[in-house]
Parts: sequence; C-alpha cells; structure tokens
Amino acid sequence: MKRKTISVLLCAAMIFGLAGCSTPSAPTKGNGNEKTSGAADGSATEGTESNLKMAWYAPAPHPYFEEVQKGVEQFKSEQNVDVIIQIGPDWTQASENEKVEALIAQGVNALSIYPCDASGANGLYQEISEKMGVDVINFGTDTAKPTTAAFAVATDVKQAAFDATEAVIKMMGEKGNILNVLEVLEDPNTALRKTGVEEAVAKYPDVKIIQEIAGIKTQEEAVNKIESALSANIGKIDGIVCTGFVTSVGMTQTLSDYYEKQGSDKHIFTVAIDTDPGVLKGIENGIVDATVAQNPVGHGYISCMLLKYLSEGYKVKEGEYFVNAGNTLVTKDNMDSYEKDLQAVTKDILDSLTTKYLTK
Repeated sequence: MKRKTISVLLCAAMIFGLAGCSTPSAPTKGNGNEKTSGAADGSATEGTESNLKMAWYAPAPHPYFEEVQKGVEQFKSEQNVDVIIQIGPDWTQASENEKVEALIAQGVNALSIYPCDASGANGLYQEISEKMGVDVINFGTDTAKPTTAAFAVATDVKQAAFDATEAVIKMMGEKGNILNVLEVLEDPNTALRKTGVEEAVAKYPDVKIIQEIAGIKTQEEAVNKIESALSANIGKIDGIVCTGFVTSVGMTQTLSDYYEKQGSDKHIFTVAIDTDPGVLKGIENGIVDATVAQNPVGHGYISCMLLKYLSEGYKVKEGEYFVNAGNTLVTKDNMDSYEKDLQAVTKDILDSLTTKYLTK
C-alpha cells in the first residue's frame, strides 16, 4: 500500500483500494542496515537470520489488508521467517505511531507497513530507521519525499486509474459523459486516482466528467451518493469509473437496483477496482464491465522478501525505490485466469529483486 502528524486523515487503503503507489521516483534515504538486537515478545521467534525480527503492520481492518496478509503468510511459510502480524485499531497516524513504537521496543528491526499519513509517517520512519537501524518498507501506498523508507511496494494508482478510465471511454465509443466516483480525497491514493481519471478524460475532446462524487467511507454512503448522481443525471451518464474498493461494491449494488427500477435499455459502461465477490458477480451478470485487479498478495510477499534481503546485507540499488507490483483488467473473458497472471507478475518481481532493486 499504503502517515499522520496531521493527525486524523484517512489511509489510502480505503480504496486497492487501495492499494497502490504513486510516484515511482527514488527518495532521499537515511536508513542503514544495522540491526538492533532487542528480544522479541513471546509471539515472535527468530527468523532464518539470527537477528532478523520482522513485523507487518496495517492500520485497521479492511478487505485489502486481508488479501495482503495472505502474501505475508505465504512468505512466512515458504521462507521459514517468522513475522509479527498486527492490525491497528483505526486510521490515525497517532495510533500507528504508538503501535509501531511498541513493536520496536520488542526488538522488531524490519517493518512492512501501510502508512496512515503521507507526510506524518515520515517522522516515525526517521526515528526508527536513522536512530534504531530499523528497515522500513511501505506497502500499498507511499510517503512523501524525502523518506527513510527503503522501498514502496504497491500499485501505480494514478496509472491504474488512467487505464480504467480509458477502458470506459473506449467502451463508450470515445464520446459521452462519465461519473467519477472517488473515496476520501484526503487519502493520497485517492488524490492520485482523481488526477489519473482527469488526465485520461482530457485526451478525448468528446468526453467529459459530468459529475464527481467523493467523501465516501462506507458502502452505504457509496450507494446513497451514486443513487443521487444517477437520479440527477437521468439518461445523461454513459460511463462510471470507481477507483475505490468501497465505491466499487456500492456501485455494483446501486446499478443492479437501478436497472431493475428504471427498466431502461441503456447500458452504463463501468469499470471498478479490486475483486470483491459482489463486483465479480456483477461482471458475470453484465452489470459491471470490468474491474482493475491489484496484486495485494504480492504487496505482502514482496515487501517481506525485500526486508529479508536487507537483513542479509543487500543494499538498495541507486535510483530504485518504487516496486510496481502490477495490476490487470478483469473482464468476463479472463475471470478464471487473472489470479494466475498476477502470480506470474509476483514471481517475475521476486526473481529480479537482487538484480534490479538490490545490490551487495
């Protein structure tokens, strides 16, 4: 994925969605590879490296984090490295700081984390990496530059939103009106997705955004706001782009009810994000045209593998920082194969870590 001195902003996860990163540029890094040797609590055991004590931290319960955790569990099993898995209570940077500081006090010296605030998380990172020798990797989203995080492993969310919008525009015949459905604009990922949508629309002179709706944190809010937008623009909306998990689920439910109530023959072309079962069912039933599948399992596995390599003495290669874990457009045609496609992307990235991203 994936951040609050400005203390009550929401995490980018509400979206991949979450999950993705934005600026594939190398930051100024200040973290070394020295390890502290404090003892871990009873829930953690030594990994394959004698002093490696790894933790994975997500700010709050969310379907995206459930998928990322699968990648962490797979890493633990295949690499024989124990990882403390912790999910926090809320989406505030203050809570994240408190929980992470407690992990470091237990001896954790390698951290895969989804930051709550793009700027605020950097204060935490600087403290634990520069002063305590902890390796930090962002998953799911990014922090502002400069940062002492060694890498960000995520989706290029701006590009994914651009691609999703362009897919809708092609379905529309490159003309018509789009409803842009966003989640929380304070979230850095949502802001990037908004830009991606707008840049795609700007390429096509006969396409415009008829309305943008945002500030959506729950499925109920998504349903209510999408219903209102459809009612206010009856017969005028040709396409819908949803770039957040919650909005995608809400859109699928809303359109199902909308078609039933309106009895209209007009199809609204739609592209969602993530692979919630309801969204996939919507694709199967022809209500939703496509969804952007991120690679959350890869976010978990790759970020942990990078931490393992750093503990073994590998260094970050000059100019490398952002690891694009990939995404794919899911339609009726590839619903049965897209997961294998993403697994192949993950394998390719893992095979290239010590040549493309790291050096010894």
